[in-house]
Amino acid sequence: MAVTRVIVHGAAGRVGRELLAALPRDPEVELVGAVDTLASDSTLLLPDKSGSIPYETTLEKLLARCKAEVVVDFTNADGCKLMAGIAAANGLHMVIGSTGLKDTDISDLDDLSRRHHVGIVFAPNFTVGAVLLNYLARIAARFFDYADINEAHHEAKIDAPSGTAMKLAHDIAAEKEFTHPNPQTESLAGTRGGIFNGLSVHSSRMPGRMAHHEVVFGSMGQVLTLRHDTINRECYMPGVLLAVKEVVKIREMVVGLEAILGLV
Repeated sequence: MAVTRVIVHGAAGRVGRELLAALPRDPEVELVGAVDTLASDSTLLLPDKSGSIPYETTLEKLLARCKAEVVVDFTNADGCKLMAGIAAANGLHMVIGSTGLKDTDISDLDDLSRRHHVGIVFAPNFTVGAVLLNYLARIAARFFDYADINEAHHEAKIDAPSGTAMKLAHDIAAEKEFTHPNPQTESLAGTRGGIFNGLSVHSSRMPGRMAHHEVVFGSMGQVLTLRHDTINRECYMPGVLLAVKEVVKIREMVVGLEAILGLV
């Protein structure tokens, strides 16, 4: 059985720490190194204390110490863009879950994939439930003229709306044109939320929450609500592991887990 050698980029982050625990438990992958700007030692003890791996502040430094096929990146837009150029130049495939990437950044990643013939899986959300929320919302969108997207996260999330909410907005709006009623008066600016092609998008940030996404469709006499709640970050791991195993088989960029799960 072929084993895929993996590097975690953003190892000190919340999802990064979950990856350090999850990857060694899968016999089809081998965790060979980790990167984080906060790295203060040259090695990192694994959470299960089964061993240590090379640890560096940059991917470039780490690649001088170990070889890998895949980089899993959960950092931010700046960290991801810096990592991607180095990874592509070294022929590494990428699984990216970093937040804050703009449409132009995603286009640049696609260009890197084509020029260097490496696979990239970028997903705003790696939970199967969130992928199904998107899939079901696209189906429901065809039957309603009004829709709102509500998303809520912890207070430390750096972007709004979330990448998951924006993908929902893009994909739902691609199905049809929605009606967006505007009140005659608005005593508090922004009360109706951000507007994307007739969709209202609302973001909430406060302690006690992790990641919650809701799509509400309305028509005469009825409301349909689709909702996904992330309880802990462990739920991201099956999707990330699936992406790691699939990305080595492709030489293009895939956005979202839908294609990998056979939903498109």
